[in-house]
This record gives sequence, C-alpha cells and structure tokens, in this order.
Amino acid sequence: MNAALELAGDVGLQAACAALGVSRATLYRRCAPPKLNEPSRPNGRALNDDERESLLEVLNAPRFRDASPAEVYATLLDEGVHLASISTMYRVLRQHGAVRERRAQRPPTALPPPQLAATGPNQVWSWDITKVRGPERRDWFHLYVVLDIFSRFVVGWLLAATESAALAERLLADTIAAFSIEPDQLTLHADRGTSMRSKTVTELLADLGVTKSHSRPRTSNDNPFSEAQFKTTKYSPYFPGRFHSLTDGRAFFDLFFPWYNEEHHHSGIAMLTPATVHHGRTDEVVAARQAALERAWSAHPERFINGHPLAARPPATVWINRPNELQLSIPEAVPFGRARTES
Repeated sequence: MNAALELAGDVGLQAACAALGVSRATLYRRCAPPKLNEPSRPNGRALNDDERESLLEVLNAPRFRDASPAEVYATLLDEGVHLASISTMYRVLRQHGAVRERRAQRPPTALPPPQLAATGPNQVWSWDITKVRGPERRDWFHLYVVLDIFSRFVVGWLLAATESAALAERLLADTIAAFSIEPDQLTLHADRGTSMRSKTVTELLADLGVTKSHSRPRTSNDNPFSEAQFKTTKYSPYFPGRFHSLTDGRAFFDLFFPWYNEEHHHSGIAMLTPATVHHGRTDEVVAARQAALERAWSAHPERFINGHPLAARPPATVWINRPNELQLSIPEAVPFGRARTES
C-alpha cells in the first residue's frame, strides 16, 4: 500500500494501482480515517418506558392474554383507543419473551407402547393398508390385509380403489365372522390411520367384543408384522410393477395369498408355512422334520459339527413390544423375524 501511495505522486493513483495490482477501493478504505462510534439518536416515534409498560399491561390483561396483537389492536380501536401499531405490540412482546402461544396448553403426553402377546392363533390380529401401483403413473390401489401375528396367516384381504372406513368395516366384519371369533377372544392391532381410528370401525369392534389396539404416533416398529408382510408381498419375484385394473390386481392376490399361507416358509415361525401353524399342524410337521434329521444323523453323524440335530419349533409366545408380565418368564429376546423356541 505504501509503495502504491509513493508511486501515485508521480504517475497518478489509478496508474499506480494498476501497475502494482492493488485495488483502489481497498486503498481508499485503508487510508480513510477511522469512524468514531457515535451514540445513536433516540427515535422520536418510539414509545417511552412508561408507554411500553402500559402497553404490556394491556396485552397481558385477562381480557387480552388469549388474543393476538391484531385482535387487541382491532378491539381497542373499536373502543376509540390507539396505544400502538400491531408491529409495535409484537416488538414489545418479543422483548419480554411473550411472542408465542400464550394460552394454557395441555403438555404433550407420551403414549405408552402397545404391549400385546399371543400364545396361539386368533388371539391377536394385525391389519394395515398399503398402496400398490395402478395402470397410470398417479393411479394407486389400496390393499387391506389382516394378519394373525402368531401364525403369520393372512386371515383376510381386500383390494379397492380407495381407502375408506366403510370398506375396512366390511372386511373386518366378514373376517371375524369367517373365523367364528367369540367376544373378548381377539385383540385387533393397527396403526393410527384414519380408517383404523374411524368411528365406524370402533363401533364395529365394540359390538363384536374385539379389543382394539393402536401404534404410537410415527412409530412404525409398533406394527412390525404387517410391515414385514407388505415387504414380503412387494419383494416377491411374482409381484408386478403395476396392475392394469382392479380386476387384474384381485386376480393376482387371489393366487398370491394362498401361496403365502400354504407354501411360503416363514423365517419367523421356524420356516414353517403360516397355514401349518395356524391350523395346528406344527407338531406333525416338526416330527417329520426331526425324523429326516435322525436318518441323516445316523448315516453321517460327522457332518453335524454342532452335535445331534433338532428340528426348530416356532416360538410359543409372540408379542408386539414384550409385555411386562413376560419379562421374567421369557429368558431372552430374539429379534423379530428369527425362529425362537420358548417354554
């Protein structure tokens, strides 16, 4: 900078800066005398301390403490009083940390997790609704599925063009009747969708003596069995990318769900089929598997490095968020989706 100033006396400031590659703006700024921080002059339009205190008292008065500044402003103006503009009211409230919801609000409450356990079929069902692609880009069909969490057996399903409480009520009523569910026998679990919490479905379940249960808000893990079943459906190699019509979709699921129930070996129930567990054929199938293992053991015991083989059995108790009364009776938790044997 000093070299530029010295050269500027001979060739001029512009030529000196160009020759030395110095910005003239930077040179001017550094050569300017420092500015003194002068105290700002008070704004003649601002409220004085007494006026601000009076305004705050009015805003916090019982008649206005639940009202917005705009409402206070309009009410006072109708009464022939003007204390301050709306923006000034906001400014005064902000200075006192009062720009927020000033009404008394119910504190947020954390809902307890649903805790459900099933030791046999038709004790706890889980149901949900998922979307499947229709013929066009923005066309969607809605798949309703009701699942027994103990056996993973799909007890009922429905494919429709829309989601509605009336369709959900019809599906649930028909499914409960088809399985001859008695009052106080079944708990029906779902998330907190509009159809699940609708008055129509709630009244139906109350009339039939079915206990309803809901997931916590924004907690998908509270409905794991339905979520897993939807994933199995959509990741199936047979599942098409989209359905050309409702008739096409219903024809597919007419074949898919019998395959899922009768032929699909589920990892959560010791690789048995849902129908085997749901219809009480577990002991028969496990015994046949054990006999096959015994024959293999007799022929080549050296191939079984972990010792005498045992055919896996499905869990004796299945739960959503293990109930407290099971904490001591079940020694350890096994992640959802893995076979487990419990006494």
